[in-house]
Amino acid sequence: MTNITDAPLERLEGKTTIDDGVVAKIAGLAARDVEGVYALGGGAARVVGAIRDAFHSTDLAQGIGVEVGDTQVAVDVTVVADYPVPLQSVADGVRAAVYRAMEDLVGMEVTEVNVTIDDVHLPSDDDRAEPEPEARVQ
Repeated sequence: MTNITDAPLERLEGKTTIDDGVVAKIAGLAARDVEGVYALGGGAARVVGAIRDAFHSTDLAQGIGVEVGDTQVAVDVTVVADYPVPLQSVADGVRAAVYRAMEDLVGMEVTEVNVTIDDVHLPSDDDRAEPEPEARVQ
């Protein structure tokens, strides 16, 4: 059995293609790990995400847009921030995490990471659970 590290590098030929969806998923995972990020995506995306979550099918690329070239990538991230975390700190943290993930995991140069903070999640939002509708029949 040959160990892959034993093969001379000049003999390793071929092209690696990383799908845009994979790049978006990695960016989404990186952004979700940042302190102060409550969720990713705008209002409509979060509604669709809640439906997917109900079916145990989370979209890890929700709220992420990518433009992938041969050697470079640009990423757009839409975030819902926790209150009262400083919004610029959240944006800076997301930007740094996505840069690291793209360079370390994907192996591409990052041209830009744009962060849009779409909403702020208040702790009181969790307290306002939807009341169960009253049964019309018994």
